[in-house]
Amino acid sequence: MRVLTIGVDPELVDFTAIPRLDAALVRTTGAAVRAELAREGHEVTRCVIDLGETADQVLTRALTGGEFDCVVIGAGVRVVPEHLPLFERVINLVHRLAPGAAICFNTEPGDTVAAVRRGLASRASW
Repeated sequence: MRVLTIGVDPELVDFTAIPRLDAALVRTTGAAVRAELAREGHEVTRCVIDLGETADQVLTRALTGGEFDCVVIGAGVRVVPEHLPLFERVINLVHRLAPGAAICFNTEPGDTVAAVRRGLASRASW
């Protein structure tokens, strides 16, 4: 299965809204998660976006790079209140460019594997 993970560059995130995380933890845990998903047989593509207009271009490029079975939208995109317009743009791009993909959400990098499993199980029932 092909999985796309979407996250804001951790160096750009104000972790006040998610105080249990910091940029170093996000990077370290993210690498471990991608390795675990690969061990489970998934092809994982990582898409790191910024908070500006190039986010749409970077995400569009990732989404048009192939068909995805599951798209994970990270907490850094969703949880920080100031990121709401970005979150809306991300959802709409995923909806438009990956209509066959399950969309799932994590609460932090450490539960991404569980989110992917839920997403793929949901997709299997379509």
